[in-house]
Amino acid sequence: MDDLGGPEAEFRAYLGQGKFMLQRSKGTGKHTFYPRVAIPGTGETDLEWVEASGRGTVYASTVNRGRDRSYNIVLVELDEGPRLLSTVEGEVAVAIGTRVQALIKQIEGEPEVIFKIEAGNRADAL
Repeated sequence: MDDLGGPEAEFRAYLGQGKFMLQRSKGTGKHTFYPRVAIPGTGETDLEWVEASGRGTVYASTVNRGRDRSYNIVLVELDEGPRLLSTVEGEVAVAIGTRVQALIKQIEGEPEVIFKIEAGNRADAL
């Protein structure tokens, strides 16, 4: 994909095409997220875009309780290594250790990565 205004713009363009992509160092194979021009800590700049498996494990979870609705906020550790902040569709409380699968959904007109619980992989209730 051509440079569309930086790594974040490229990531968003991939989401718009229905693809969940991560950056990976060609030399070390290390994945990184959030999109950037260099890997934090090492400074590697030989980054390429690769399709993410979309699978991960809930690393941390909280419930945001609002007046009109409550929803979860989760930190998901992807099988590739990076962690990302998101939500789990259709759930309020999500237990740490729950296996999840990424979905790309339109939220307020923009494609976003959210997760659903993998069939048969629900961790113990909170």
